[in-house]
This record gives sequence, structure tokens and C-alpha cells, in this order.
Amino acid sequence: MPLEIRGGVRAAPVPGHTAQERQALRWAPDGRDRTADPAYVARTARENEEDGLDSALVVQSSSWPDPWLVASWALAATTRLRIAVAHRVGTTAPTVAARSLATLDRLSGGRAAAHVIIGSSDHDTARDGDLLDKQERYRRAEEYLDLFTRYLAADQDIDHEGEFYTVTAARPGLHPRPGGELLSFGGSSPQGLDLAARYAEVYAVSPLPLPDTRRRIAQVRAAAAAHGRTLRIWRHVTVVLADTDEAARDRVRRLRRDALRLTSGGGPWTEAVQLDRDRERGRSDPARGDEQVAAYIRRSLTAAYAGSPATVAARIGLLRSAGVDIVQLDLPVETDQDRELRRSLVRHLRTGLGTPADRRVW
Repeated sequence: MPLEIRGGVRAAPVPGHTAQERQALRWAPDGRDRTADPAYVARTARENEEDGLDSALVVQSSSWPDPWLVASWALAATTRLRIAVAHRVGTTAPTVAARSLATLDRLSGGRAAAHVIIGSSDHDTARDGDLLDKQERYRRAEEYLDLFTRYLAADQDIDHEGEFYTVTAARPGLHPRPGGELLSFGGSSPQGLDLAARYAEVYAVSPLPLPDTRRRIAQVRAAAAAHGRTLRIWRHVTVVLADTDEAARDRVRRLRRDALRLTSGGGPWTEAVQLDRDRERGRSDPARGDEQVAAYIRRSLTAAYAGSPATVAARIGLLRSAGVDIVQLDLPVETDQDRELRRSLVRHLRTGLGTPADRRVW
């Protein structure tokens, strides 16, 4: 099957007064405040589609705009782009979330999916009133996904009485379009691999060195096969592009310098959910927020695939050979030059790795 190329749709632009500032702050952790800009959502969704991407992710956090509503706006602005909606278990009942997905899928002509997440930060889940720890959230997720999938497929009333959920005579009034990929799941723990193998159609593999990526993919596919199922593999890739490899290296240095300068002295970045995870795991001192933000920026840019479109496409080709089916391109797109570089990367990926992904998938 051809490589699927995925982008992203944010509810609002990255902070910054100029395109150069926004390019740099794309590498900083996300602050907790984010508005909803309807023109921006529609425009970026259309740009994903026009630039040749197959799908896009709408992300989720406790204080950000509702991802289902952002996704609906993006889908209404496009005709082919598929949208995966990040959905955290515990924010709504599984029957309610299943109907949201089915409704969005029907309204969009079969272009919606849910990317199920557990919540990596206890602090962030608590902001929505979810006080379970991570192990308990995994246990709840198993019951959630079992009820979610049974309900979504039900053609008669079902009852369920479990540890976390009880429903009586539940039946959806509509179903998603048949034959699509509806659920993706990540998580590198044994519980995460097991849940993906049993309930998802797509597994989001963590960014790892190539040999570890191959092993992880083999593990999750073997686990799925034990249940008589198959999984496609999704990998997120951060990217810095320029016309040449040398220019891309120069751009990384400029982005790092600008991002560190713009975030120095505190500000919204110190409250980022990405940093909550580090603090909860004892990796940083919450009293030294500036240093934590700076470390995040350096780590993000060090891990980026930097180079010309041809060079980055060749690196992504190695992921493809390892078994990756969906690659998500995460890069600043603030100027016409940014868009042209992204289009060039997509062309290289199509030429080297196959034709556009089959639109019937999902």
C-alpha cells in the first residue's frame, strides 16, 4: 500500500508577531492558552489538501479548543483530506464519543477517525476532573474501547456493566461508513501495545532509532496477528527544510537561536503540557522553567530531520522500509517558501515511495 502523508491542523496560529518568530516558536512547547480561529483552521486544512497531503491530525489538551469541533470545521473546508481527531479517554462517555465519530464520519463522507490517547500527564488530565493515575487510566481504556467498538457496531440494544461504565439498552442511531479505519492508538507500554493490537487499525509508533523502530513494529504486528488483526503503522517526524542540506543546517541554528531568545524570561511556555510530563517524571525542576523550555527547544531541533526535500525524503524512505505506512510531517509552514518546500518534499516522497494513498482507506 502506498505511503500515507499526514499533516496537522491547529485551532490557531503559533504565537509570534512575524513569520520568522512563528517559525521559531513552532519548536517551543505549546502554552496552555489557544484560541479558535475559523479562517486559520479552514485555510490550513485546505493547504494540507492542496499540497498533496492525505490526512491531518487535530491535537488535544485540557485547555485547548474542542478537537471534534475543530475537525468538523477543517472537514467542511475540504473535500478529500481525512482528519484524525485526538480523543482522550475519560473526557466523555464512550457511547457519546462513538456517536461523535460516527456523525463526523457521515457528515464528511467517510473522512474521520479518532486517535485515542490515555493522557501522558496526570496534571493535565486532572484539569478535566480525571484523577486516575496512568495505570488506572490504561485499565479504564480497555473497558472504554471495548464498549466504544461494540456500541459503534451495534444494530440492536446492548447492555454493559463494568468497573467504570454502565449503560442500559444502548444503540447508536447511525454508524460510520463501512470499511474505514476508525481508531488509532499509541503507547509503548505493554498495555498500550495490547490495546492497539485488540482495538485499533493504526498504531502510532514512538520516535525511536531505526533498529528499535523495526523491533517495535514487529512486536505490535505480532500482537495484532494473535488476535487475527492487522495494523498500519504511523510515525510522527519533525522536519526542517531548505533548498540545500547546508542551508537547512543554517536554518536549524537560526531557529534554535530565535526560539531561545523569544522564550527567555518566562512566559506561557513554562506551563506547557509537554513540560508537565518531564516534571512528573522527575526529569526537571519546576522552579527552573526557563531552563526546561530551553532544553525542550534544543531536544526538538536535534531530533528534527533537517535537509533538502530530497535528503529528508531519503531518510523517511528508511522509515518506510522499516514498516511505517503513515508519516506525519511536522514543520513550520508560515510563508510561500515554506509551502513550496513542503510540496517538494511530498513530490519526492510520491516519486520515490509510490502514488497518493488510496482514498478509500478509512
